[in-house]
Amino acid sequence: MNFRRRRTEEPEINLIPFIDVLLVILIFLMLSTTYSKFTELRISLPVADSERSRDYPAEIAVGVAADGRYSVNGNAVAGRDLKALTTALSVAAAGQSDRVVIISADANAPHQSVITVLDAARRANLPRLTFATQASRQGGAATRDAR
Repeated sequence: MNFRRRRTEEPEINLIPFIDVLLVILIFLMLSTTYSKFTELRISLPVADSERSRDYPAEIAVGVAADGRYSVNGNAVAGRDLKALTTALSVAAAGQSDRVVIISADANAPHQSVITVLDAARRANLPRLTFATQASRQGGAATRDAR
């Protein structure tokens, strides 16, 4: 008779097939998922309201018309290019870089025209910018800081 005890082997859990199955499921989900496009987003733009308008003592008002024309402090800029606008801003700043540039762009103005104003202000060493907005029916005219 054999009186030796049989050694019972510990059950071993093999994780490799489990990981393989999870990776296959992950790949399947990645390939079958539909991604929404950015052009399909419905965006509701915010309304700019404030209690009062801000008055800046050293301000430069830049107007952008719907057709892309510019004016600096009420004076029309001779051209629509970046160089002409930078020159007009430099003259209006008179060497003072602490002046605030208030951009009053028409709602139908091209986006590029507003970006040109931002670039011209940077080139004229005028880092302080704000945008003038029209308030909703509850409030008055407002300006918003964009720092």
